[in-house]
Amino acid sequence: MLSGQSGRVSLLGGSDGKAPGAAPIPVRPPERAAVWNWPDLSVLLIEDDQADALLVEELIADGAPGLPVRWVRSAAEARKRLAVELPDCVLLDLHLPDAQGLEALATVREYTDQVAVVVLTGLDQEQIGLAAVAAGAQDYLIKGRIEPELFGRALRYAIQRKQAERAAAALRASQMRAQENARLERGLLPTPLLRGERAVDIVARYRPGRANALLGGDFYDVVQQADGTVHALIGDVAGHGPDEAATGVALRLAWRTLVLSDISGIRQLRLLEEVLLAERTGKQTFATLTSLTLCPDDHRVLVTRAGHPGMLLRTGSAVDWVEVPGGPALGFLPGRADWTTHEITLPVGSGLMLFTDGLFEGHTTVGEDRLGEEGLLELARTVTAAEPSAFVDELIGRAESLAESHGGLEDDVAVMYLQWHHRDLNQDNR
Repeated sequence: MLSGQSGRVSLLGGSDGKAPGAAPIPVRPPERAAVWNWPDLSVLLIEDDQADALLVEELIADGAPGLPVRWVRSAAEARKRLAVELPDCVLLDLHLPDAQGLEALATVREYTDQVAVVVLTGLDQEQIGLAAVAAGAQDYLIKGRIEPELFGRALRYAIQRKQAERAAAALRASQMRAQENARLERGLLPTPLLRGERAVDIVARYRPGRANALLGGDFYDVVQQADGTVHALIGDVAGHGPDEAATGVALRLAWRTLVLSDISGIRQLRLLEEVLLAERTGKQTFATLTSLTLCPDDHRVLVTRAGHPGMLLRTGSAVDWVEVPGGPALGFLPGRADWTTHEITLPVGSGLMLFTDGLFEGHTTVGEDRLGEEGLLELARTVTAAEPSAFVDELIGRAESLAESHGGLEDDVAVMYLQWHHRDLNQDNR
């Protein structure tokens, strides 16, 4: 740090006789204390005139005592200094050997818009100072008309305004991310498309992962065709973030389009894999899913599974694990996957619960123990709620409680519960 005597900051060299620019820049702390403390801040002075630099030294000693300052004489030196460390404020002369006027300001802003900038102008250059403020500087000061009190206040206000700008920008970015996440979630978790007389009752739930830090790629959908056949989908794109979520949206929309085009089963999965390969941002991205076709006339369910977990079959108070043979996840073996479709029966009064792995992968004890599939089944067998939505909510709630000591469920959770509509039950009981 540059140092001096009698409370003054020397711009011409430290007590060890080193040349200007030789000492390291003070590290800017991430947060400021409530009390304004000049020694906790740092300033970079970009000024080629030694007399003006000495003037700034006097102003700092009287108006901002203890303020650490580094002095460079050109835009080139400023680039090197800014590449190493960012000060809280830059005092910038607009007439440098290698940059004139707003070009000098552009040199500073090229490297960072995170620091306050106060430009220094001559007596006849006030218009340039105003133009610099319009171009992004926080303030301007006219050489020869600067009082120490005004100087200290100008630095203080410039730094505070820049901090307020950064906070406002961060808030806007956060709001935009939240809006984008909301749009992606709406794409991942749509309203079921039911046409004609309802054939199934549906309970769907989505829970974001721990602290909702990143949006995941869990998705589901339900489409009922005019003849009463119901198609259902649940899936999970590996990873977290907007890229994975966008891939999940693309897969769900492609699936709905294929269903409406009467394409299901193995061909459907092969086409969905092509969509995944085209949409994914990295070769390591894959997606698990289970696709169902429910036939209301004979209560058959055709299941095609690609690397996804099994399902829970609930009949009355009994709960069983159902896992038909399946193939690898989409994108795991591009063009070489061997999937099959299997048939199960969903009796009237029974329900199928599909879910993503976030429901059972939460930590439950200290260490690496997780609930797991067997633990989820045992947990489901202890749920006493009879009504489907209450059953689903209680099961999710218990899984979250078990993981509470580790901050909750880490991964996103999507759940879909399907059972034949009560009209089918009434018809079968006649």
